[in-house]
Amino acid sequence: MKQLKLLVAAFLLLSATNIQAQKIKITQGDLGFLKGQTEVLVEYDYSQLAVGKFDKEEDYIAKKVAEYNEKKPGSGDEWKVKWEADRAERYHPKFEELLNSYTSKVNCSFNQTNTNAQYTLILKTTFTEPGWNIGISRMDASINVEIIFVETVNHDNQLAVITMTGVPGRGAMGNDYDTGFRIQEAYAKCGKETGAFLVKKAFKE
Repeated sequence: MKQLKLLVAAFLLLSATNIQAQKIKITQGDLGFLKGQTEVLVEYDYSQLAVGKFDKEEDYIAKKVAEYNEKKPGSGDEWKVKWEADRAERYHPKFEELLNSYTSKVNCSFNQTNTNAQYTLILKTTFTEPGWNIGISRMDASINVEIIFVETVNHDNQLAVITMTGVPGRGAMGNDYDTGFRIQEAYAKCGKETGAFLVKKAFKE
C-alpha cells in the first residue's frame, strides 16, 4: 500500500510539472495590434542559446564534436552539420505547421515567406535540453522560448513578448531515439500552444 501511495504521488507530481510546463504568458506589451492582420512574417533567433548544462551553444557543440570524432573520425563534424540543418529542415516547419493549424481558422498566415507583412514574429530559443533515449532510460527534450513581435520595417520597435518555458518534446510511446526528432516535437508543441494562445488572446478578444 505504501508503495502504491508513492507511485500515485510521483504521478501527480509529474502531472503537475507537465501542466506547469505548458504555461504561456505575455511578459511585455499586448497583442491588440494583431487583430485584423492576415499575415505575419516569421523569423528565428538562436543568438543567445544555452544547451543542456552549457551556457553557450558553441561549447556544447565543441564537446559533442570532439566526443564523436574520438569514437569515429569525421562523425563529429557530420553531427554538427545535422545539428544545425535540423533547424530549417525540421524545427521551423513543425513550428509553423502547428501554429498555422490554429491561426488559419482566423484567416491569418504565419510563415517565413510573408515578407510584406506589417508585423514579424521572432521565435527566439534561449534554452534547449536535447534529452536522451537509450531504451532503459530516457528524458524528454525541452525548449525555452521568447516569442517577440516587432514591426517588420523596424525591429527595434517591440510590440509584445510572450514567454514559454519547459516546452516538452517526445515521441509517442517513447519512440524517440533520434535527438532531432525529440527537439522537433518540442517545436511542434510550441507552435500548437502559441497558435491556441494567439487565437484566444489576439484574434477573438
